[in-house]
Amino acid sequence: MDHRFCVPCLFGLEGLAADELRRLNMKNVSAENGRVYFEGDDAAAARANLCLRTGERVLIELGRFEAASFDALFEQTKALPWEQWIPQDAAFPVMGHSLNSKLFSVSDCQKIIKKAVVERLKSRYHLSWFQESAETVQIRFSIMKDQVSLCLDTSGEGLHKRGYRPAHNAAPLRETLAAAMVILSRYRGRDDFADPFCGSGTIPIEAALIARNIAPGRARHFAAMDWHTLNQHIWLEEREAAAAREYHGDYRIFGSDLDPKAIAMAKANAERAGVADLIRFETADAASFSRKTERGVIVTNPPYGERIGEKQEAEELYRRFGEAWRGLFNWQLYLLSSHTEFERCFGREADKKRKLYNGMIKCDLFMYYK
Repeated sequence: MDHRFCVPCLFGLEGLAADELRRLNMKNVSAENGRVYFEGDDAAAARANLCLRTGERVLIELGRFEAASFDALFEQTKALPWEQWIPQDAAFPVMGHSLNSKLFSVSDCQKIIKKAVVERLKSRYHLSWFQESAETVQIRFSIMKDQVSLCLDTSGEGLHKRGYRPAHNAAPLRETLAAAMVILSRYRGRDDFADPFCGSGTIPIEAALIARNIAPGRARHFAAMDWHTLNQHIWLEEREAAAAREYHGDYRIFGSDLDPKAIAMAKANAERAGVADLIRFETADAASFSRKTERGVIVTNPPYGERIGEKQEAEELYRRFGEAWRGLFNWQLYLLSSHTEFERCFGREADKKRKLYNGMIKCDLFMYYK
């Protein structure tokens, strides 16, 4: 039986996530603001969790309806077939958000949805009390302009938590955004690749995973792996299928940073990700970047200077890196920054810009085709 899935993603990445899902042979893929929908069977749930690089979660949508009152929310929630997914001994916590809706209190919505699900399960299991001691089936709700979406979270931890970065330096770049930047640069493993502001190594690591076509979720656990309502054989089958699609070759991926501690962290993260042999990390000043190549791409996320007192430092950094880049040959540049005066400081207008969000920070991906 096919299910309807919802994949939340960072704003600006909807098209990339939709393209990924189509390449994974998902059906009826459609993108909306901040999310992508598709249809598929149990195996599709496993494949999306294992292989998606730019999506944040894989949710099974049980229902979508309009509710402008708590009575409407209760009755329409209660009408959904929760017993098909929640065993009588499972835990089913509720969490979500509400925006621009009459039902604006998130805590009250949580209580109403929980109560409605309990009442539904009471009538189906003929129980008055639920132990909630077995697997966890997380219920997630979204209310936008009185439109309610009720889902089950198959992922557990967000998909950006690949498992290779238990430690990181300040202001980390989310793995899903790093992967999106690499995808937008059209890097596929053939060219030289460099990140001269690599920090804890997220961008070079994501580039290595993409070059090798390694499934980003290959080594982690997903919530739905514990569900009795999904075919458990699918996880092993999809992992084996993903491993069979991996590439093998020689790759030229470089990461550098001025901070030796960040480089040590990046090396440890690459080791955990299984790509340490593909990346060369070194301590170096980005303003002195002078690597030669016949064809290369730089994808990077330098400091933004968000805090007072750091803005001038960031501007000076952009200026110096701009001078270094203009002295290079055959390198394209994809640089993420929230600084409104980046192009002026860098010394050249971008050939193209794309709006992206690093968490809640609105940024531009500045693209230079040299």
